[in-house]
Amino acid sequence: MAKVNLNRVSMPRQDPKTRARNFNEVALGYSLEQAQEEASRCIQCPKHACVEGCPVEVDINGFIKAIGDGDMPEAVRILKSKNSLPGICGRVCPQETQCESTCSLVKKGAPIAIGRLERFVTDWEQANKSTELPTVQTTPTGKRVAVVGSGPAGLTAAADLAKFGHSVTLFEALHVAGGVLMYGIPEFRLPKEIVQGEVEYVTSLGVDLQLDSVVGKITTVDELLENGYQAVFLGTGAGLPIFLNIPGENLNGIYSANEFLTRVNLMKAYLFPEYDTPVKVGKRVAVIGGGNVAMDSARCTLRLGAEEVYIVYRRSEAEMPARREEVENAKEEGIEFKLLTNPKRFIGNEQNWVVGMECYEMELGEPDDSGRRRPVVKEGSAFIIDVDVVIVALGTTPNPLIASTTKGLETTRQGTLVMGEEATGKTVKPQVWAGGDVITGAATVISAMGAGKRAAADIDAYLRG
Repeated sequence: MAKVNLNRVSMPRQDPKTRARNFNEVALGYSLEQAQEEASRCIQCPKHACVEGCPVEVDINGFIKAIGDGDMPEAVRILKSKNSLPGICGRVCPQETQCESTCSLVKKGAPIAIGRLERFVTDWEQANKSTELPTVQTTPTGKRVAVVGSGPAGLTAAADLAKFGHSVTLFEALHVAGGVLMYGIPEFRLPKEIVQGEVEYVTSLGVDLQLDSVVGKITTVDELLENGYQAVFLGTGAGLPIFLNIPGENLNGIYSANEFLTRVNLMKAYLFPEYDTPVKVGKRVAVIGGGNVAMDSARCTLRLGAEEVYIVYRRSEAEMPARREEVENAKEEGIEFKLLTNPKRFIGNEQNWVVGMECYEMELGEPDDSGRRRPVVKEGSAFIIDVDVVIVALGTTPNPLIASTTKGLETTRQGTLVMGEEATGKTVKPQVWAGGDVITGAATVISAMGAGKRAAADIDAYLRG
């Protein structure tokens, strides 16, 4: 039996000091030689346990074998037969807790770098667009489906429905498609040209993309169903920020992460003065939260010229929901972590600009509903941090527009849609399906894609009677 190679091929990255001052992609990707070396580590086990860990059930062994064989068009075909957005997944999906966590080599501490190989295949395809790739053959069904929202759930549902042969219209409220992939995730983690390449692939399948189309304003879900659409999929995400509700939160210089990242990413404040988008950066910035959005916000402020950037998080690092890789990147770039710290109030000057933040020190008590240990205030521990900009990154809930303009849709106390069948994405309203953050609250890109895929399969079964 051949000896198993446990040496994962590391991904080349920009130097921390250099990248902390630019918005270019941090991870530089594999060369063909590196990708084939990593692919050669795959033992092609008969169980294919990695596929069970993938929310969209990609044939992982298959595309990795094709890389090893040097058959890149076949690797692209296998990958895209199940995943319409592999360039995005290869960059921002938490493979370490999904497909890689079920890899046969995980017990040896060296799972195959599935995400990096997925990214390599997509980068190869982008660089070799002249290469003829397999087209999708479908027989038109004559059925019409409206997909609302062009984030990961909507793009996936639209692509799969088009592959099934249905006529699909994709409605996007913003002036550019991609949803959270465009407004939420910075260029240095997910280049926008990659997102737009994936959007172009979806429209190449025959999907009709309608931009600047706010469903709930220009038309309602009920009107779509009355005007010839036999089914509607809602992938409208969660764009409503959650705040702390503490004194001083309305001071100038305090942003929600949503507003800050939308200005920086979608409205391209990072390219000022080429794009004249105002954004106040400040010298001392505190970002409140411990997820990927908090890491993205902190790393953006550093690149925009902030001198000191703090991540303020009320639990310890072990409880942080952010990916390990993003926490490590932030630390390498010089971001300071103030853990077991929770804001009590914001302090303003005479012009109503934030100048400080009074915080408590925390200690961890018993686990709460999330399974993480509940933070408890240490008595007499209050202290002040000097800041001139604060970014609140505590998560988001769905925008209430669709639910408030659609008869028969129900929402939970958190604003998420009430489901009729969670597994298939059916809502309690007939002919309406939903998936992604609009039903889960803020979650991962790949979980939203999985929901879009399951809903598309159920819509197809419904339309075929």
